[in-house]
Amino acid sequence: MELVVQFQVLNQSCQCLAWKPHPIVAWGAESQHVVAGYSDGTIRVFSISRTEMELKMHPHAVALTAIAYSTDGEMILSGGKDGLVAVSSPRSGMTIHILADHRGSPITVLQCTRKQYREFGVEGGELWLATSSDRRVSVWASDWLKDKCELLDWLSFPAPAGPEGLSSLPPSLAAFCPWDHSTLVYVGFGMQKEALFYSLRKKQVVEKVSLPYFATSLSLSPAARFMAVGFGERLLRLLRCPASEAQDYAGHDDAVHLCHFAPSGHRLLTASHSAVLLWELTGS
Repeated sequence: MELVVQFQVLNQSCQCLAWKPHPIVAWGAESQHVVAGYSDGTIRVFSISRTEMELKMHPHAVALTAIAYSTDGEMILSGGKDGLVAVSSPRSGMTIHILADHRGSPITVLQCTRKQYREFGVEGGELWLATSSDRRVSVWASDWLKDKCELLDWLSFPAPAGPEGLSSLPPSLAAFCPWDHSTLVYVGFGMQKEALFYSLRKKQVVEKVSLPYFATSLSLSPAARFMAVGFGERLLRLLRCPASEAQDYAGHDDAVHLCHFAPSGHRLLTASHSAVLLWELTGS
């Protein structure tokens, strides 16, 4: 538990970051690159092993709000406050796609997952999703080598008029199920406080899980059928999927704005205003 490397960018705030996926090698190998998105619309790639910035790109005119690597690490997907999504190559430093489907609403989530090449009747070995704060989710199939990017599905979730007294609405969040990448989970402000499981094959919601409050963070375990949901009421809920049992945990000093499972699935990191908690899952 000590600081190993630190990168500083003067006069800019880091809004989002992601580790580069590591090629499948011996167990225990760690990725050596991090990509970060900044308030001036720039992207910077840092090498941990060389302790230096390797690349700077400027694909956005506004602050970034989400960033992710493709599953093979060959592309960087970035989303801005204006709803534009950019696809950039860290090899060439060029932005090869600008997608405006979510224009006008900040991107809240970008996530990639692998797929079989002809799955869902479209080419490409990758699925990825973009979520914006207006409760819309787009799902894409991509073949980066052939420069193909095809819209596979478009989800729009209804919501009532914003309630009085809320300074801001709960975020719109979505994630692919690690145990079934043809299913995604969505949480956000809506008609009910719930998590929705949507099937890309059936084109419909296949399961609804009631929640005590509107969610402020979401993570699905890559190793077991567990889902972690954080709430603005300083509460963390761990659910076993399908939703057969749930357990709530207190301990945060404010809204649980981030929860993230470790790749092993045995640990969970959660964060609130001034506290970062590390949880160990026993018997998972």
